[in-house]
Parts: sequence; structure tokens; C-alpha cells
Amino acid sequence: MDYTLAALKIFGSQLAGSTEAPSSEGSSPAQMLFGIRFQRAWMQGVLLSANYNEAGEGRLVLDDGSCVADLFVLPKEAEGRLWQPGMYVMVIGAYIAEQSKDNYPAIKVHKMVDLSDQTDREAMWYMEVAEAYNLFYLPFSVACPPS
Repeated sequence: MDYTLAALKIFGSQLAGSTEAPSSEGSSPAQMLFGIRFQRAWMQGVLLSANYNEAGEGRLVLDDGSCVADLFVLPKEAEGRLWQPGMYVMVIGAYIAEQSKDNYPAIKVHKMVDLSDQTDREAMWYMEVAEAYNLFYLPFSVACPPS
């Protein structure tokens, strides 16, 4: 994982427009969206389901208002916290394009935070995604059009 690449603040439905990034020597596999090379996505939404196996690994489903996403949680990310349906969470993790199906992104969770107690969480998230797009993604995509 290349942590020098930004984690895009994004709606899950936008990930369907990503493409495989051209590889260059020494670089790890990545995706391209808005002309930006990325490996991780930053999403927020409501957990619809949470299923754990005996090893403590979890498969959760997140609804971000634009689509649902599959979240894969390793035991160390789930440690000390039982993620349950109905929670509003922030998720940052590796976008797994090859496991994404039918416009449903798949994310391998690196960090998850419960924002259920934050009253303006959803409105603020929509503003953050719009701001990131207008300030960073749109100007970058105009400056670096796809070839």
C-alpha cells in the first residue's frame, strides 16, 4: 500500500468510474479517478449488516446514500468494537476493484470510526465530498485530461 497516495473522499457510486492506473516501475497497483492515482477510498454511511466469522473477520455492508459497499474488516480493526447495523460510520480503506461487483465497491477497512453521535454527520459528509471534488478533483481532472 502506497500511503503517499491520497484516500479520496468519495461516494461509492463514483468508484464505478475508476480505471486501472498505468503501472510504472516501482509503483504498486492503483486506480485512477478524476485523473488522480489512488488506492484508498474514504466513505461514510449507515451499516446495513455486519457478519463475523470465528476468526473475528467481518463482512459489513455500508449504505452511503449513493450505493451499498462491501466492507471487509480484519480482526485487528474490529478489536474492542462490535460494529452493528444502524451505526453511522466513517471508513477508510483499500479499494478492491477486482472484488467490486454491480456498481458495489469493495473496501478492505484500515480505519473505521463510529460517528453515530454526531448530529450533522450526513449533511457535513455531503459538503466534504462536494468540497473535495470542487477544490481538488475537478481542477486536477481539467489540468490532466485522460489520454
